[in-house]
Amino acid sequence: MGSGPVTISAQLEIPDGEIVERFVRASGAGGQNVNKVSTAVELRFDVANSPSLPNPLRERLLARRDRRMTGEGVLVIDAQRFRTQDRNREDARERLAAFIQAGLSVPKPRKATKPTLGSKLRRLDAKRGRAQIKRGRSSRDWE
Repeated sequence: MGSGPVTISAQLEIPDGEIVERFVRASGAGGQNVNKVSTAVELRFDVANSPSLPNPLRERLLARRDRRMTGEGVLVIDAQRFRTQDRNREDARERLAAFIQAGLSVPKPRKATKPTLGSKLRRLDAKRGRAQIKRGRSSRDWE
């Protein structure tokens, strides 16, 4: 049904058998063409059970908070930007590739740091200065 595997990188490719595409009618303005032709594409890719994804990549993709991901770990992409079925299919596959490519980069672990002595002293001095300004106010200043 598809148009070949989706190439993510030189080492990673998603075979056509793992992608489910369904063609539906597009919503919105467009005249009679929208009512007659099923040009929109709903692409589904099971991230949780895909044998072609390495485990670390799968875990990073599932950990992302993305509204397109279902509770079962299935990524659903709706493509209806274009008027033709082929172009919408191409768009959906490009967006799938972009989603997976975003998970390829491993985030750098955050190192806990402590504020320097100078920054602590500057902060406390600023607090003392604000307190002094507020202490100088009186209730009659506002009348």
